[in-house]
Amino acid sequence: MPKSTGSRYTKEFKAEAVQLARSSPERSIRQLAYELGIADQTLRNWIRQAQIDRGEREGLSTEEREELRRLRRENKVLREEREILKKVLRPSSRRKTGLGEHLQIHRGGEGHLLRPCAMPHARCLSQRLLRLEEQATVREGPLRRGALSEDRDDPPQQPGNLRSARVHAELMAIGIRCSRKRVARLMRRARLRGSLRGRRMRTTSRTTLQQVAPDLVERNFLSEEPDRLWVADITYVRSAEGFLYLSFILDACSRKVVGWSMATHLRTELVVDALQMAIARRKPSPGLVHHSDRGVPYTSLSFGKRLEDEGLLPSMGRVGSAYDNALAESFVATLKTELLYRNTWPTRQAVRTAIFEYIESFYNTRRRHSALGYLSPAEFEEVRLEEEHAA
Repeated sequence: MPKSTGSRYTKEFKAEAVQLARSSPERSIRQLAYELGIADQTLRNWIRQAQIDRGEREGLSTEEREELRRLRRENKVLREEREILKKVLRPSSRRKTGLGEHLQIHRGGEGHLLRPCAMPHARCLSQRLLRLEEQATVREGPLRRGALSEDRDDPPQQPGNLRSARVHAELMAIGIRCSRKRVARLMRRARLRGSLRGRRMRTTSRTTLQQVAPDLVERNFLSEEPDRLWVADITYVRSAEGFLYLSFILDACSRKVVGWSMATHLRTELVVDALQMAIARRKPSPGLVHHSDRGVPYTSLSFGKRLEDEGLLPSMGRVGSAYDNALAESFVATLKTELLYRNTWPTRQAVRTAIFEYIESFYNTRRRHSALGYLSPAEFEEVRLEEEHAA
């Protein structure tokens, strides 16, 4: 049986959410919680607990709460054992019963999948095109300004590559009808263009003592159902303080980043933590294929044992072939093009906060993917869920 994974949110996720709230005082708790796909009160509780841990307010710290939960569990076990001994040693008992037959301690329960959050309107792109339209000739015709003035509670500007196809999809989603060529023409007039992708640094290393799994994917990344094929990889970010490494897991069906972890090292804990987050959030069924390269963290004994405990099937591409893990490589290129190469990073914490916000607040919930019919991963999963309920 798979091990219980506990809360769907890891400690790293909670810490980055609190750090994002602290570094963005101009954004309300409700807005941040909406973008991250969590409840308002959940984020408030995390912030309050972080303040207690830092000594800024009174209350039980995280360590004290964990110790209290441990003592309560032990107390519960002792009470149950005492009741069992009473039944076993009762004179009127007509049959002998072993302790193991009575002592059944239920740990945890069935988890719930993350409910995909609704995709917020990204009106910033529309407003930029509106300013361009005001400078255009009369024959261009005005955009529908009514759609731009319905709601002024605008989310922060999207990071990312301003390609005409994606901007056109945003405009169509909020009710502004225009052609894709027109959007491209206005963007050329304002000299707006997407970022160019740079060269990739090698982060995969191998040893002679590897436990290599067969390639179960064979470059076929099409998946009809979510949580049947995950692809994983590791990338790096350079900051003034040094390198920060990011391990991530991507669902091949919805293109959603289901698990991630960041650290200053390339030890096995990095990929294990990312896998732990993905398992806790998605609760996959046995038989899911986990595809990666042949890097040392993925071929380690502890990582292979974790996959085996959950009933997941390891899969690895060939040596020196990026196409064998092309879907993961595509996400790395997108992340660096749309976020990392567009900024300089003075500290590792600044990089961590930016990557967390990009993945949880933009990529999973708002970024439109051409492979999904220009839907975001969250919207794609929500539409799919509605279709399954209707059927």
